[in-house]
Amino acid sequence: MELLCSQQIEKGQVIRVEGEHSAMAVCIGASGSGARSFTASSSNGLAYMAENVVAAALMRLPIVMMAVNRTLGPPWNIWADHGDTLMLRDSGWIQLYCADNQEVFDSVLFAYRLAEDPRVMLPAMVCQDAFVLSHTMAQTEIPSQEAVDRFLPPLQVPHRLDDEPRALGGVVTAQQTEVHRRQHHEALGRVLEIYPEVQDAFEAEFGRRPADPVVPYRAEDAELLILSMGTIGSTVERVVDAARERGIRAGALRVRMMRPFPADMLRRQLAGKSRVAVIDRNISLGFGGVLWGEARGCADPQALVQNYILGIGGGDVRPEHIEQLIADLESRDQAGQPVMLEAGQ
Repeated sequence: MELLCSQQIEKGQVIRVEGEHSAMAVCIGASGSGARSFTASSSNGLAYMAENVVAAALMRLPIVMMAVNRTLGPPWNIWADHGDTLMLRDSGWIQLYCADNQEVFDSVLFAYRLAEDPRVMLPAMVCQDAFVLSHTMAQTEIPSQEAVDRFLPPLQVPHRLDDEPRALGGVVTAQQTEVHRRQHHEALGRVLEIYPEVQDAFEAEFGRRPADPVVPYRAEDAELLILSMGTIGSTVERVVDAARERGIRAGALRVRMMRPFPADMLRRQLAGKSRVAVIDRNISLGFGGVLWGEARGCADPQALVQNYILGIGGGDVRPEHIEQLIADLESRDQAGQPVMLEAGQ
């Protein structure tokens, strides 16, 4: 941040604040005035920011936030865990989870176009696994400022604060709140309809197509499917290839969008699959994995859907752990309680 603050930025301004709560407050003020705004946080910083994260969504402000997925503490741990952003999954934000560095960069631009669409007008989180992505270097294609300007025209916030007296976040009646929540829910639902339009526009401008909300890998004829999010998806694809060589008809689905939840897409991909493993790099304590909790209802009623909690706290998720998972899934005649595997051991 100190380095960023020292840079000369032609278009925009970096504002220093004393904490995450204030960071989102600044974004709310900027976006509410009609300016494009961005911030970043992770872990307990996101928890500290939570009040204003909810406020930004309920004010229908198209803020974009980079969320580096880190373990919540105490005990303190700065490595990868999806629990911090999933804690905010019901806050009304769009949530995108990335598998590699190029996807992280592209998703920031993509998120602005999606969030600022007048049919949506909601904030968006771009989520990346701590250290696996946030502290690694990879070749990444960076477009020109001119191309970005074409893709992201000047922001128009229809309810922005200007010279005419108005307010954001006032007191309303129960009936008004009901209408507001319905409108918010419908706007999130439209994201899945608008998503392909933004993919088309991105591809036309930058020459590459962002991933779908659900990314299949050798899934069409698979008898066994493995669901995951984030960087684990890349490891799963390697294991699927190895399993195919052994005659196991395995496939994978990477869930890139957690909100709005792509239930219909998952139902189509899971139709006819008899065995499904759901990997969660998080845990809803007293219940199990969050992705498992939401995705299991999309499988066929007779399917065996087993939850595996893996890589919490940043443990390495290696091919051998996925192989262990496949062996366990194949040995089962019914699903059981979520299985916590110790990665990196």
